[in-house]
Order: sequence, then structure tokens, then C-alpha cells
Amino acid sequence: MGSPENDRVAEPPHVWTVFLVFLRLGLTSFGGPIAHIGYFRDEFVTRRRWLGERSYADLVALCQFLPGPASSQVGMAIGLSRAGFPGALAAWAGFTLPSAIALILFAIGVASWGDALPAGALHGLKVVAVAVVAQAVWGMARNLCTDSARVTIAVVAACVALLWPTAWGQVGTIASAAVVGWLVFKPGQDASHDPLAIAVGRRLASALLILVAALLIALPILLRIWPNQTLALTDAFFRAGALVFGGGHVVLPLLQAEVVPSGWLTNETFLAGYGAAQAVPGPLFTFAAFLGASMNTAPSGWIGGLVCLVAIFIPSFLLVAGALPFWEQLRRSVRTQAALAGVNAAVVGLLLAALYQPVWTSAIFRPEDFGLALLAFVALMFWKLPPWLVVLATGLTGWLLSVVR
Repeated sequence: MGSPENDRVAEPPHVWTVFLVFLRLGLTSFGGPIAHIGYFRDEFVTRRRWLGERSYADLVALCQFLPGPASSQVGMAIGLSRAGFPGALAAWAGFTLPSAIALILFAIGVASWGDALPAGALHGLKVVAVAVVAQAVWGMARNLCTDSARVTIAVVAACVALLWPTAWGQVGTIASAAVVGWLVFKPGQDASHDPLAIAVGRRLASALLILVAALLIALPILLRIWPNQTLALTDAFFRAGALVFGGGHVVLPLLQAEVVPSGWLTNETFLAGYGAAQAVPGPLFTFAAFLGASMNTAPSGWIGGLVCLVAIFIPSFLLVAGALPFWEQLRRSVRTQAALAGVNAAVVGLLLAALYQPVWTSAIFRPEDFGLALLAFVALMFWKLPPWLVVLATGLTGWLLSVVR
């Protein structure tokens, strides 16, 4: 007689079914990664019974441990478990393409008709980014900085990020925080878990993990040997996707450090796109599609958007498939959990630094800007209004304020 867990799991679906289910989620899943994980649970555990409750919780734990966008990685893993590697690709495409297409169209519109767009509305999009990042800092700090040691790591990480505002500075901060966490923290053992029913051999998994590390090393070397803008974009966005812990909002400082100082696009365009990204469903990492489409140099438009979109998501695909066979042993490691606690605290600090520079310093110039950002924060945090509605309302208010000034 099978266990209740096994009794809940339905037969594997066809790849096309996986794509259509995730396409519907990609068109309707507003609210950020935590909300996405809730949508996935309702769809795949409660309604479709593609996996059980404990297996789903295990999967979420793995994807929160890995760098990259947790909700997208959960989707890839579910697709992988139901229809193999084609299923993982179908899940990613269905969940990602709606918001990516919308943001590329927005980028092309700004580039083509930017002068026709009200300046106040664009400024409103930058102001709402303040509220969105502040909400992310608040929520993550409450969950990840629960004692004085973690708060200290977060504050030090924020100071380092402000004093050394480069992508490698942030990567070094995360690595240092992992070492500190490994030495300082002593988390309890969590024995409650279920094996994940995903058939990826350890040999193939090891090759995929090695490939991630090899690309991190090889892409900068290739770029020095063969300078090329497409390769430069691939290197920058692959590195961001491979080294960012904590989800979509945390990629903001890494991407800003890559694309703005290099002159690929202006900080104003960067923040306007970040604000617009809050108004579309699906993963926030599709912000990369907007950036690629907005580049001042070729490739830009559709090609640039797709290059950056694929580059930032490739590490997630490889890491999910590569980590799954080793997850059972990894979850039992108390030292790994301790290192992750340090990384999570540093992530809060990096996001806090990003809240100040570039988000705050590029959007809050007058008392009415601060008041508008405060209203947007309250609407998101306490009134629980949909993010797309808050973005649209803030953009409209920004335009109205510019008219009455």
C-alpha cells in the first residue's frame, strides 16, 4: 500500500501541458517571488497534485539555498520532474516570456517615443522603485536578520557595498559573509524532508555544476581575447544570475554596477525600467530583458533583450539540475546552513545599500517625492494593493505633480 505522499502525485504531463500551465501562471502571477511560490503550491500541490506538500517544501528550500530567482527555479524544477529537461525549458518559457515581452516592448517604446512620455510619469516610476525596494528590505530583514550578529553582517555588507560599488565587491561581500556565517552560527538540524522525485544522475549533475564554474571563469577571459558587445552582455548578465542570492530585488545592485558605469544605459532609464518591472507578472529577473533592449550600443531592441534574458537565466537552469541529486546530503549539513545564514544577512545589507544608491538618490529630490514614495510603500506593505496598481497610480501621480508644479 502506497504512502499518502505517493498517492497524491499525478501522472507526468506532456511538455505542451507544462508550457500551457506555466504560461497561465506567467500571465497572472503578480506580487513577487513569495507570492509566486504560493501560486505554485496552489496549482501543483493542491489542484494538479503533481507533487506532495513535503516534496514541494523541500523543493522551495533547495531553490532558496541556490543563487538566482527562487520562484523561477522552483518552476524549472517542477518542469524537470514532470517532463525532463524539455519540461524544465517549457516551464521557464511559459512563466518568463509574458513579462519579458512586455518589458522589451516598454523599452522599445521609451527609446522610440521617450520624448512623448510625460517626464513626471517616468519620475513616478523611479519613485515607486523606492517603495518596492524598501518593502523588500523590510520583509527580508525581519526574516533573515533575527539577532545582533546577523544585523551586524547586514550593516557591514551595506557599508562595503556603498564604499566599493562594483559587481565584484558585492560578490566578495557575499563570499566573506558565508565564511563568517560558517564560523559563527550554529543552526539546528532539520531532519524533516522528503526525497525529490527528479531523475538526474550525479555524473551529469556534476558536469552541469562544473559548467557554471567554467563559464564564470571563461567568459571574462574570452572577452579580453575577443572584445565583443554581445559577449560582454552575456558575461555581465550570466555573472549576475550565477552569483545573486536572495531573489529578484537583490540583483538590482549587481546589474546597476554592470550597466550604468559602463555607459550601456543611463541610471534614469535603469530605474524607470525597474519601476515598470513591478507592474508586470512573472519573475523580476525579466528586468534583464528591458535592460538588454534599452542598450545604447548594439545589440539592443529584441536581440539585446533576448541575449540578456537568456544569459541571466542560464545559471539557474544549470544550478537547479546540478544541485538536485546532492540536495539530501547538503540539507543535513549544519555548516552549510550556517554559511547560508551569513549569506542571507549580507543580502539584506546589499539591498539596503541599493535602496540608498542608486534608488533613493535618483528619485527623491523634493518633499512631495518622499511623500509619494511613502504612500506607495504603505499601499504595498499595509494596504496590500496589487503591485501593478501601485505602479500605475504612482506614475499617474508623478505626472500630475509635474503638471501642478
